[in-house]
Amino acid sequence: MAAAPSSLGKQIQEELTCSICLGLFTKPKVLPCQHTFCQDCLQHLSEGETTFQCPVCRQQVRKPPKGVQQFPNNLLVTSLQTRIQQQATEVKDYCFLHESEEVKRYCQECDVPVCNECLDQKHGDHRTVSLKKATQERKATVQLLTDEGRNKLATYDALIKSLTEKEKTLKEQKQQTKNGVIEAYNHMVQKLTESKDYLLSEVEEKDKQNMEILQKEKDKVFADVIDLKVACDRAEKEMSRGGVGFLQQETILTGRMAKHRGKTLESVQTQPALFNPTHTVPVLGNVMVPSLPSATSPASSNDAAEAINYHQSHSQTLSFGGQGTKAGKFQFPAGVTMSDGGEIFVADRWNKRIQVFTLQGTFIHQFPTVVPGGQKMEPNDVALDGKGNLWVAGETEQAEFVVQYTKQGRAVTKIDLQKTVWVRGVAVDNRRNHILVTQTTGDRDNLHGEVMMFTPDGTPVRTVGGKKNSLASLVSRQQKMTHPWYITVDGEGNIFVSDCGNHCIHVYSEDGQFLFQFGGSGEGQLQGPMGVCVDGSGNVIVVNSRNGHVEMFDKTGRFLKHITTAMTRPCAVAIATQGQLVVTDLRSHTVHVM
Repeated sequence: MAAAPSSLGKQIQEELTCSICLGLFTKPKVLPCQHTFCQDCLQHLSEGETTFQCPVCRQQVRKPPKGVQQFPNNLLVTSLQTRIQQQATEVKDYCFLHESEEVKRYCQECDVPVCNECLDQKHGDHRTVSLKKATQERKATVQLLTDEGRNKLATYDALIKSLTEKEKTLKEQKQQTKNGVIEAYNHMVQKLTESKDYLLSEVEEKDKQNMEILQKEKDKVFADVIDLKVACDRAEKEMSRGGVGFLQQETILTGRMAKHRGKTLESVQTQPALFNPTHTVPVLGNVMVPSLPSATSPASSNDAAEAINYHQSHSQTLSFGGQGTKAGKFQFPAGVTMSDGGEIFVADRWNKRIQVFTLQGTFIHQFPTVVPGGQKMEPNDVALDGKGNLWVAGETEQAEFVVQYTKQGRAVTKIDLQKTVWVRGVAVDNRRNHILVTQTTGDRDNLHGEVMMFTPDGTPVRTVGGKKNSLASLVSRQQKMTHPWYITVDGEGNIFVSDCGNHCIHVYSEDGQFLFQFGGSGEGQLQGPMGVCVDGSGNVIVVNSRNGHVEMFDKTGRFLKHITTAMTRPCAVAIATQGQLVVTDLRSHTVHVM
């Protein structure tokens, strides 16, 4: 019999398989991380890029100036492939019982091939012939069986042809049926479109009337709101400051409240545009579509209640994205921010780009995160300044930066940063026009987290929470940051930094003084907090990454409520001026609007 390759040979052959094309190596090239791939596979993987990731360990690799052919050859792999190919061509017949012995004779009495060991042990007194003669004696019988097999194959071939013809007929019948379905569907869509256009025009007209009513009422109230808010804000400020100015506030507030106590708040009456799905007409078979409602048949109160309940139960969360490289897909959505106009900016880290969406999840445009000078960087976080420019914290293989872009993606300027051992977050203090960036220095056993503060031209302002501010004699161990990532600034200039290593949020004043921290055990316990933002009321919203929660705290760090507990690996968070909360999810590579 033919010698089977050993188990060791099979293992060696598996090691000689390229993990990209799953075939044996051709022109094997070794990367700096010591993983080997075919030259053509590496060429395809790095097409158009100066750096790329190893498919096995994801280490960043710089492509040589003259291409992947400059990577060193794997001489060991080439030698092993040659030896295996030579071994495969050497075919010998070996004994079933004595695997190291080659078959020499054929025992006619036992009807088996035998080696010298077999002759000595059992077949010595039997009638044997050479292998060549035994083959010749059986050749005629084998030929007859082969001819019979060929005839049977012809019968099978005829059957296969018949089945193929039936398959062709069934496909033609299927296509005819599909064409009929499509024709009926198009007819149905035409009727639905006519109904939809009419109903939507009715909804728009009703909404226009309602908006006019509400706007008139808002205009009446806004002047009172501004008057009362200014008076209250001034009183609180004077009260905290003390002095003569505070003594006048009682008189001022008494006059203001006398004016506003006499005003009554009346409910504004509107007529919501409701859709009654019970009025239907047949279009095709059992398929029904809404009929055009009569101008004199308003929806019932039950219909109104059902419509409101349906809207409330189906409008809580919107999700979009998914893993991929195409527009609208993500690979590790690490950061997110919102514009006043409702645009969502997502730092798509591994795709090295910023993607922009509407609050409804509609893709608007994207741009690569290119550092001035031409090199792409991986964005870790993104923030907007008061002029509508984007500030993106990111890294290349050699350096780290904060880069300023226009909303259209044109790189304006950059701030060079030192290499850090942890990812960075970025925020903008629009009150003082400062750029805030987190960083971590030190080694694994002695990490120091801090916040760097710059002017837009890159001039350092101060360092918050770093080693210079953390002398053991002055600052408790609890105040020390180890893994700061995300950062935000509230309306009063207070700085909130999430520290996922210490499972807490650190809070500093606008001048960098430590105020307090929160997290710890109990209701609202933080486990690897990441994204953080502040709403218009001063409440702090924190992404509790490790347990999939998004939590709300008041501005003193007191737990208020769980916003959601149903996410897989939430990461970054931002809040829109309209009140929507936007959260990225690393595990599902999606963005959620709630």
